[in-house]
Amino acid sequence: MVNQAGPATRSDRPASPSANSNPSAGGGGVWGRILHPNAFVPTNVYRGIVAVEVALLLGAWLFMPAIIPSPLRVLAAFRELVAEQGLIGELWTSLTLNLEAIALSTVIALLISYGTVIAVLRPLAGLVAKGRFLSLIGLTFLFTVFVGGGHSLKLALLTFGLTVFFVTAMADVVEQTPREKLDYARTLRMGEWHVLLEMIVLGNLGAAFDIIRQNAAMGWLMLTMVEGLVRSEGGIGRLLLDQEKHFSLAAILAVQLVFLIVGILQDLFIRWLKAIFVPHAALAYQQARA
Repeated sequence: MVNQAGPATRSDRPASPSANSNPSAGGGGVWGRILHPNAFVPTNVYRGIVAVEVALLLGAWLFMPAIIPSPLRVLAAFRELVAEQGLIGELWTSLTLNLEAIALSTVIALLISYGTVIAVLRPLAGLVAKGRFLSLIGLTFLFTVFVGGGHSLKLALLTFGLTVFFVTAMADVVEQTPREKLDYARTLRMGEWHVLLEMIVLGNLGAAFDIIRQNAAMGWLMLTMVEGLVRSEGGIGRLLLDQEKHFSLAAILAVQLVFLIVGILQDLFIRWLKAIFVPHAALAYQQARA
């Protein structure tokens, strides 16, 4: 016979408000939440944190030593670059080059990465991935022989640099696809090519977008070197190197800020594309952070 006066069962006890029962809740109000590991922070509080930290960075910039150009000097240099040195046109040249390289490298790398499920193509992915240890400067002559100079050479160098890193990351994603998913697809009477399409290609589409974001950022890092090697077509990378040659610190910072702003906008655009084409991946990410 059950003792009615006995201690309450687990389901009868009220939920404890302590931080130990819910580590993500944090303690001590707002300050406790923003300083507690893995704590949930409301969106408006997080935006406030970002605003405060940005203000602190700008304030620190104002108190930098005199050798570091002030924000006003950087703004003046930016206006001069736009008015006298064609910054907007050079930016457009570099942006189109980067987008072309991202598109080409994505197509090439995805084909190679998905090909790792076929034994005869697997060594190719490993060979391409090892290309990330090569220097683009040492490959300039070889690419010139095959594609010529000018825009084609810049595009080939940048595409190669992006492809080798893309294949390295994407081949790992394909290899780590859970075997249970493949077996489940086979129980639905899918053929192996259908399994490849559903579980390998479509199932890893969210991860592919994440790798594209990373590669797009790497493209801006490589851009200055590529445009420094091939100066005939111009570009913002060549403009940056010219400013560095003349030690124009304000202009250098202005160009770097342009890199930063355009890169952030490009990153947001790719995230938006991921949310459009892979909405379930974005939903899973939001649920994981909730």
